[in-house]
Amino acid sequence: MDFLGIPLPVFMGQLLIGLINGAFYAVLSLGLALIFGLLNIVNFAHGALYMVGAFVAFLLLDYVGIGYWPALILSPLIVGAFGMVIERFLLRPIADLDHLYGLLLTFGLALLLEGIFRQVYGVSGETYAIPASLQGGFNLGFMFLPTYRAWVIVAAVIVCGATWFLIEQTRLGATMRAAVENADLVRAFGVNVPLLVTLTYGLGVGLAAFAGVLAAPIYSVNPLMGSNIIIVVFAIVVIGGLGSIKGAIASGFMLGLFEGLTRVFYPEASNIIIFVVMAVVLIVRPAGLFGKAA
Repeated sequence: MDFLGIPLPVFMGQLLIGLINGAFYAVLSLGLALIFGLLNIVNFAHGALYMVGAFVAFLLLDYVGIGYWPALILSPLIVGAFGMVIERFLLRPIADLDHLYGLLLTFGLALLLEGIFRQVYGVSGETYAIPASLQGGFNLGFMFLPTYRAWVIVAAVIVCGATWFLIEQTRLGATMRAAVENADLVRAFGVNVPLLVTLTYGLGVGLAAFAGVLAAPIYSVNPLMGSNIIIVVFAIVVIGGLGSIKGAIASGFMLGLFEGLTRVFYPEASNIIIFVVMAVVLIVRPAGLFGKAA
């Protein structure tokens, strides 16, 4: 069976790959948009913390014997706590300076973390096995769907939906957004705004670590995995609208699928299609698809 002259299993397989990539793009973009939208921090260390999340899962298994399911919770908590230390002792002292200082600091931190892991583990990467409960797959007739790939998509949808609900539909989320608009007023109501900022940064990098654990069984756990994806994630955040939670989620999944379709019909352009889309969106709608004009 063919679809537009392409064998259906090939077409659906590439769509699946695009949807899986979109799941990672959505979770990573969500954390990045959360940090920028609520804290006005351009977090260039996001990709490195995604890599650290994968390595924490690997180290928990290798040295402590803690498997995938506990690591899926522990790794975001550990990396989130590390992110809160970064915010408290590195980013807070420069909070009143130009945003360029924060970008340069997080860029330097990304290089430092990548360099440390490259020195210890090299660039060949480490394997992380798929948990036994998620091995195998489903025969859908027109294609074979690996169970773990299906789990990645479901987990990304759940986490993105839960984060959107937290920020947009709860009192805590409303307090976070109010602190961005008028920190002094929120502080006058007895809210500890600096603590709220620290927790928000921890949540954002915790999402990056969660994506890293999801990625560990699919891709090799290596120090370059963050730098290979972060530029694409930044482009997706720009397309969705800087700081837009809904835009980050929708654009992540949408552009993952678009990338998959491009691999089917014009493989040579698959590595640049997201940047082409970004250029077009910025020309037509400079604030992004879901962003608000300044």
